[in-house]
Amino acid sequence: MKDFIKGLKSGIPIGLGYLSVSFAFGIMAISLGFEWWQAVLISMTNLTSAGQLAGTGIMVNPGLYLDMLLSQLTINVRYSFMSVSLSQKVTPQFSGIKRWILGFFMTDEIFAVASNEKEVSVKFFSGLTVFPYIGWTLGTLLGSVLGNVLPAIIMNALCLAIYGMFVAIVAPKAKESFSLLLVVVISIALSCLFYYLPFLNSISNGLSICICAIVAAILGAVFFPVKEGETNG
Repeated sequence: MKDFIKGLKSGIPIGLGYLSVSFAFGIMAISLGFEWWQAVLISMTNLTSAGQLAGTGIMVNPGLYLDMLLSQLTINVRYSFMSVSLSQKVTPQFSGIKRWILGFFMTDEIFAVASNEKEVSVKFFSGLTVFPYIGWTLGTLLGSVLGNVLPAIIMNALCLAIYGMFVAIVAPKAKESFSLLLVVVISIALSCLFYYLPFLNSISNGLSICICAIVAAILGAVFFPVKEGETNG
């Protein structure tokens, strides 16, 4: 029980952060034509901000199953690597069906907090996921309900919050690494090409996100490789 309470306390800041970000997602989902309960259901069954943002954009144009598959695989595959990494620190009791169930709650922030522990128990990780999941779901509910009430100008302004979160994640690291900054600039430039050029702007948002991410990552790996021994520096 002590580990569970420790996890609960560690998850409070994450839950508060998710509350504001998912609020913006709820508003965005409503602006795309989703019902409030659909937005909440998406958040309850996905728990991935970037994945939900790309996914809802694709769902507006039904039938793009390949785009959905590629975009979600590209965006969310990092959670698999996080889970593999964290599996090296879990207790022996953290196995079997427990990994299947609790693995659903893996996010960047939950991974960051859990990886700071010397040993991750089932009770600690279970407690750690409670407030982030509640915050993400509740924020989506509030945003989707208020999205039907707030003026359009306020809705448009709040929709920028979810992009602000991505900028807040990338900017500090980009300031520390010039090579990472160049990779970010490359991805931005590619995204602009897909938005403005006549032929490229006909490609769906989900597929264009995949292409931009993969091309930028390949160029970064080729021209700015991380030498062995630098990853822990």
